[in-house]
Amino acid sequence: MSMWPYRVASEQRAIRTLLVSASVVLLAAACNDNDDNYNPVEPVPPTAIVITATGNITPKVDEFRLLLGDPRNGGTVLGPAPSGRREVNWDGVSGANVNTNTFPKDFFAKTTKLGLQMSTPGTGLRVSDNDFADVNAAFGDVFNPFSNTKTFAAVGSPIVDVTFEVAGGTAAALVSGFGVVFADVDVANATKLEAFDKAGKTLGTFVAPVRSDATGHSFVGFKFESAIVARVRITSGSGALGAQAQDVSTGGASDLVVMDDFLYSEPTPQ
Repeated sequence: MSMWPYRVASEQRAIRTLLVSASVVLLAAACNDNDDNYNPVEPVPPTAIVITATGNITPKVDEFRLLLGDPRNGGTVLGPAPSGRREVNWDGVSGANVNTNTFPKDFFAKTTKLGLQMSTPGTGLRVSDNDFADVNAAFGDVFNPFSNTKTFAAVGSPIVDVTFEVAGGTAAALVSGFGVVFADVDVANATKLEAFDKAGKTLGTFVAPVRSDATGHSFVGFKFESAIVARVRITSGSGALGAQAQDVSTGGASDLVVMDDFLYSEPTPQ
């Protein structure tokens, strides 16, 4: 009988054994190479210049203005302007838009053409000309305006989300910096700004300092090297204003905080 079939089978088994052995060696080498030489480089997160103040905040607010850049571009300057900043205060708001929970979220985009939209997970937005004393008489002794007489807060939530458009247009925009003046920050780390890029990735959280005097003003602002911020979430304290709400400074459970001026760099198209 011929041994040829058995010899072929034996040679095939030997070849398979060699192939398996070679695969094991290659896999081991690859794993060793990964262990020794694979050093993935994580992208370096962007860093921001942060300016904070409490007490007499005016010098630091002015410093932040210079950081954002001059001039202050008003609503008659359609964007994107080649340089400068935009500012929102509430003193130009009048009539039916004051002391009501229905302040238009697009007022500073459509009416004043400053390129800023607002929203809240609460039930509305409110501008007050009496430090919210018409909501709760106690608030008139707690909140003090920074510029002139009017202040601002969300209704039913301490959160306001701010997004940007090209000033005078509708195209989505980015900014490099944003800052807010707060009134009556009593609890550390409760009042803050969180910046997000256009993909929704957080760029950092920036905390307003606790008030240091009876006037009660605090400020926090951040500035990145380039325009990368698509949204800012403002958290004003730990509770929402309401007729039954009571601030921690008067024995309540929540830190109630309102806002005054917003300052931000010129919005540029995404």
